[in-house]
Amino acid sequence: MTLDLIRPIRALLSVSDKQGLVDLGRALAARGIELLSTGGTAKALADAGLKVIEVADYTGFPEMLDGRVKTLHPKVHGGLLGRRDLAEHRAQMEAQKIPPIDIVVSNLYPFEATVAAGKPFDDCIENIDIGGPSMVRSAAKNHDAVVILTDPSQYPALLAELEANDGATHLAFRRRLAGEAYARTAAYDAAIATWMAGERRESFPERIVVAGRRIEVLRYGENPHQESAFYATSERRPGVATARQVQGKELSYNNLNDTDAAYELVAEFDRPAIVIVKHANPCGVAVADTLIEAYRRALAADPVSAFGGIIAANRPLDAETAEQIAGLFAEVVIAPEADQAARAALRGKTQMRLLLAGGVPDPRQPGLLVKSLAGGLLAQSRDTGRTGGNDVRVVTRRQPTSAELADLLFAFTVCKHVKSNAIVLAKDGRTVGVGAGQMSRVDSARLAGMKAAEMAAAAGEPKSRAIGAVVGSDAFFPFADGLIACAESGATAVIQPGGSKRDDEVIAAADERNLAMVFTGKRHFRH
Repeated sequence: MTLDLIRPIRALLSVSDKQGLVDLGRALAARGIELLSTGGTAKALADAGLKVIEVADYTGFPEMLDGRVKTLHPKVHGGLLGRRDLAEHRAQMEAQKIPPIDIVVSNLYPFEATVAAGKPFDDCIENIDIGGPSMVRSAAKNHDAVVILTDPSQYPALLAELEANDGATHLAFRRRLAGEAYARTAAYDAAIATWMAGERRESFPERIVVAGRRIEVLRYGENPHQESAFYATSERRPGVATARQVQGKELSYNNLNDTDAAYELVAEFDRPAIVIVKHANPCGVAVADTLIEAYRRALAADPVSAFGGIIAANRPLDAETAEQIAGLFAEVVIAPEADQAARAALRGKTQMRLLLAGGVPDPRQPGLLVKSLAGGLLAQSRDTGRTGGNDVRVVTRRQPTSAELADLLFAFTVCKHVKSNAIVLAKDGRTVGVGAGQMSRVDSARLAGMKAAEMAAAAGEPKSRAIGAVVGSDAFFPFADGLIACAESGATAVIQPGGSKRDDEVIAAADERNLAMVFTGKRHFRH
C-alpha cells in the first residue's frame, strides 16, 4: 500500500553548497523536525543556534578515512530505505533501533566545479562524492515516504508543500523530486566518466553519457507544433549557454540555434568582426579596424537577408555600433559585453534580444559535438581546423597577390561555418556572395555569383561585386564547372582543399582563365 500524505519527523542535511541551508534548517526545526547532519553542515546549523545531532553521534560510529566514511552506515540507509507500509520492515527497523529518516538534503561535493577550475588530479578524486549520491539514491528509491532535495532551488518548494499540507508532503511531490534526484546523480556520474576518459586521452570511450541542465522550456521547437527546451552542458564555453539576456522577449529554438552559429563564426577572427546570420547561415561577414565599420560592411553584403537576422560581434558593443544596429530589425544581438551607452541605444528596440556572453569562444579549443539519429548518437570532435598563409599550396601558374591571399583565408574561414555545399565570394575582408546548402557545388557557385550581382544592383553599383573577388570552397571541386561558374561571375582567385580525381582539370581551367588557386588539404563540411 502506497501512502500519500506523509508528515516528516526527521531530516538529514549534508551539503557542500550551503546557500539557503540555515533558513531551511530553521523552517524545518520550527515544525518540530529533528535535524541530523555532518561536518561543516552541522557546524553551520549549530552556529545559527539550531539544535542538530551529528551523524557520528547518531550512528555511534565516528567519521573516518579523512571523511570518506560518514553516512555509509545501516542506521542511515536503513532509515532511508525501510518501507513504512510493510510491517516486516518496521519490525526490523525497531529491532535494530533504526528510526526513519523522512527528508534528505544533499547537493554533493563540487566535482564539476573542481574540474572546471583546473585543479590537480588528486583534488578531483577527493571531490568525487560517495556518501552523498548513496543517500540520494536510497532516499529517491523510497520516495513513497522520503523527500529528497539535491539543489537549494528546491528548498522553497518543500517549505511551500509543508505549509499547504499542514506539515505533510504529497506522494506526487516526493516522486517528482525523486526523478530530479536520479537525473542529478546521473549527470554527476556522467561528469566523472567524461573527466576520467579525458584523463586517459580517450576521445570516444565505450559508453558516452551526455548530461544537461535545463535552462528553460521554450515556446516551441523549429515549428509551432514541436516542443523544445534549452539545456546547458558542463562545457565552459562562452556563447548562448553562458550569456545573460539584458533585454527583449524570450528566445526561441531557432533564435538559439542561429545565435550559436553566428557567435562561433565571429570568434574565428582576430580583427573586429561582425557576423549576420539567417537560418543558421552567414549572409554578411566583415572584418575592419573598428566594430562600427565591420557592421556597416557586413550589413551592406546582403541587407535583404539581414532583415530579421542574428548579429554577432567579437568585441564589446559600443554606442556608435549599437545606434546603427538599432536601425535594423534584428532578432538577436550577441556580444561579449556592451557598455551602458550601447545598451541605452538598443533599449527602444523592445523586441530585439540583447545577449552578453561574458567572453568569446576559442575556436581552437577542442570539444565534443553530438547529434541524435533514430536510435543513436553521432559524436565528433569540434572542427578546430584553421588555415594560415603557410598552410596553403599554390597549384596554378599565377600566384595570388597578398590582398587576394588575405581574402582567400577570410573566405575559407567563413566556409567552415556555411552549410555544405558552401561557396563564399569575398573581397576586402567581407563576404559579397554566399552559396549555401545546395545539392551540387556548381549550383552553390552560381548562387553566390547571383547574390553578388543582385546586391550590387540593389546598391546602385555599376558592376557585380563578384568581379575581382576571391572564392572559398569548403570541399574540392569534383568537376571544373563550379570553378568556371565562379570565374564567369568575375572571381580572380580560389581557395579549396583539393583532392579530387579531376584536380588536374580544375587546375587547367583556372590557368586558362588566369585564376590563382591554392589548396589547403583540409575540408570543412558542415551539415
